[in-house]
Amino acid sequence: MSRIGKKQITIPANVKVSLKESTVTVQGPQGTLALTHRPDVRVAWDEGEKAIAVTIDPAKADNAETRASWGTTRALIQNMVDGVTKGYEKSLEVVGVGWSAALQGTKLKLVVGYANPILMEIPKGLKVTVEKQIVRVSGPDKKMVGQFAADMRAKRKPEPYNGKGIKYTDEVIKRKAGKQFGS
Repeated sequence: MSRIGKKQITIPANVKVSLKESTVTVQGPQGTLALTHRPDVRVAWDEGEKAIAVTIDPAKADNAETRASWGTTRALIQNMVDGVTKGYEKSLEVVGVGWSAALQGTKLKLVVGYANPILMEIPKGLKVTVEKQIVRVSGPDKKMVGQFAADMRAKRKPEPYNGKGIKYTDEVIKRKAGKQFGS
């Protein structure tokens, strides 16, 4: 049995929840998010308790795929509730001499040592801010924030010899020694 799936999701007062067939919509101060869940998982909204319960059919409890989607669905709905109330944020740092990041309208311009600058389209629903070498990506959707940050990091991963590249601010790069000359 799923220990995560059994827990109820408590909904804050400023969040509205609506269920329609297999779609859960959560609306709050940060925005609106929707999730379409698998048909073998049941989601019930209790107006009196202000809570969401995620359950499965006990006859299908021995199916590993159903049990896995039970806990995953509950975690995704909890992330949606957290996202529309508090939001999510990732901070990245551009490290390198002459390397920079800047906003150009709805695009992020990265100058990271290539012949041409890299332009990344900022998805709707995300807010990107640039302060010198630090880029902050924030928004209500945890998956979208993490994916944009990962795509940005993939443009120039940090390398272990000089430490240059795009890295998360809390990421630690293990440094390597260069070649040894002479004896």
